[in-house]
Amino acid sequence: MTASTGDPLETAQQERADRPHAVPWRAVVVFVVLAFGLAWLIALPMWLAPGVSTAALMMLAPALATLAVVFGMRTPGRRRRRSLGIWPLRPAKRIVWFLVAGLFAPVVLVALTVAVSAALGWVKLDLAHFSGFAEMNAAALPQGTDPVPPAVLIAVQLVLIPIMAIIPNSIFAFGEEIGWRGWLLPALTPLGTWPALVLSGTIWGLWHMPVTLLGHNFGLTDWRGVALMTVGGVAWGVLLGWTRLRTASVWPAVVAHGALNASGGMVFWFFAAGTEPSLALVNPMGVAGWIVLGVVIVLLALTGQFRRQPALAARPAR
Repeated sequence: MTASTGDPLETAQQERADRPHAVPWRAVVVFVVLAFGLAWLIALPMWLAPGVSTAALMMLAPALATLAVVFGMRTPGRRRRRSLGIWPLRPAKRIVWFLVAGLFAPVVLVALTVAVSAALGWVKLDLAHFSGFAEMNAAALPQGTDPVPPAVLIAVQLVLIPIMAIIPNSIFAFGEEIGWRGWLLPALTPLGTWPALVLSGTIWGLWHMPVTLLGHNFGLTDWRGVALMTVGGVAWGVLLGWTRLRTASVWPAVVAHGALNASGGMVFWFFAAGTEPSLALVNPMGVAGWIVLGVVIVLLALTGQFRRQPALAARPAR
């Protein structure tokens, strides 16, 4: 038993029921190998048959890896729902507010990413006629079909984002988040808050490799896409991980992940026809996203938000 130094933050961390006292490295390695291996296996049809998409099913790989380490290796050994951030939902008020923020904040951050891209000259916007979006829709419609005005379509999509963020996006997002933020992040917290956030985000970004190398997200099929996705995974992973540490619940990260997926293509609503935005720059996982998230993370750090983590005292063993 390690003696407490008397520091309240350290004491709170020691009392948390969802934190191990030492990194379970064997379980971490098994989890990562399984999550990556299953991702490649599920993505294999996309490599063998272009046009086939199993990307949504790939999001279930971390959940399967979590089941393996939780029940196969008994890590954690008890209070599993609490350790994974599934239950209990308390403090309820804080979790509710974070759920609301998780539903809408990613949409705002993606919109800011579009604004930063425009300000830096990385994308030309047409906010009057939405010509690029109209051109894309016209090309997708059968010949002779009258297109719906793009402003109407954009308004409908904005209204649908909260719905899509919860159903179906959050269903698949749960498959990822129960692994990355539910199990892996708390398992790494003995390293310290920032190392755990950065390492778990790096693993999350690299895990996307089977689809990133096919051109998903950035249109790049080499190491550049992997590198961009890895940095994007760290940036978004720090923010999603903060919601997990701040609430001791995985659900805000699940909802935020779903909202990010629902709004990630927002730049294509507003770009001007005849231009081709570089996804490496304007994608929310790309450079403009790094800038926006970097500012948010710095503000959170300066206001001490990463140090404010609730202590959930473990119930006495029976």
